[in-house]
Amino acid sequence: MRFSVFQISRKGGRVLNEDRMGYCYTRESGLFVLADGMGGHPEGEVAAQIALQTVSSLYQKQAKTTVAKPAEFLEHALLVAHQQIIRYAGEKGMLDTPRTTLVVALVQGTSAWWVHCGDSRLYVVRDGALLTRTRDHSYMEQHADDTSRPELINRNILFTCLGSPTRPVFDLTGPVELQQGDKILLCSDGLWGSLSDDQIVKQLGQHSVSVAVPDLVEQALRSGGPHGDNVTVVAFEWETPNAFESTQGVQTDSILDGVFASTIQSGGIDTVLDGLGDDLDDDAIERSIAEINEAIRRSSASKSN
Repeated sequence: MRFSVFQISRKGGRVLNEDRMGYCYTRESGLFVLADGMGGHPEGEVAAQIALQTVSSLYQKQAKTTVAKPAEFLEHALLVAHQQIIRYAGEKGMLDTPRTTLVVALVQGTSAWWVHCGDSRLYVVRDGALLTRTRDHSYMEQHADDTSRPELINRNILFTCLGSPTRPVFDLTGPVELQQGDKILLCSDGLWGSLSDDQIVKQLGQHSVSVAVPDLVEQALRSGGPHGDNVTVVAFEWETPNAFESTQGVQTDSILDGVFASTIQSGGIDTVLDGLGDDLDDDAIERSIAEINEAIRRSSASKSN
């Protein structure tokens, strides 16, 4: 594989930066991850970090040198990340759980798959035009054409995320065949909330990711002002000609089997996945989540009495 990649995260006007992002790759596979810890709940930055570490560790475990079933892997990784956040809250005895959005892209061969939960977005730009983007799990996006009783609905509120007591709702896309020069951008709402889709697509269409991404982030920060949100982006251009000659270029042809590279600071696969087991399926995940949720419910009830 050959691709150009650029990632950046800025705090904006917030006290903390609760966004997390990074990428991993083997000789024949690449994974790009972004999470936005949610304000209004405790330790959003922890939820985002847990999500990144869990997905990265599962990828490290399964990409030998590719992931056998990309769509199943993404669904499984998202649910395990959700479970890890719930388990963290249970171990800490937290009455309210840390929560985060998540968007993950997996590239293998000439195809891409992605999964997302919440309102962190993924854009695909081809030949200077928007090919597709994810649809937010918010009332604004899901009910854009519904004008009935608008005064009773805050359309910006997310109806799902990782870390909430209920099973996360998510959308899974792929495989999408990539073409040379395709650009895929993952971002937190600090970017798209300040800039239009047209602005994002125009900048990506006209410049390399190493030029477009920092310019977009600076524009978003200026637009957001002194109280603006965190702004985080990781973007890559697929099969960029001579990408390996640039400082942002990655060429994986010479990587050996079993070698794994990552910009994600992980606690190590055994630590992150401790107690989950090697063959945890969806039923086991659901049982574990139900057990943890029941423990949290009992803890909450006892403390309120």
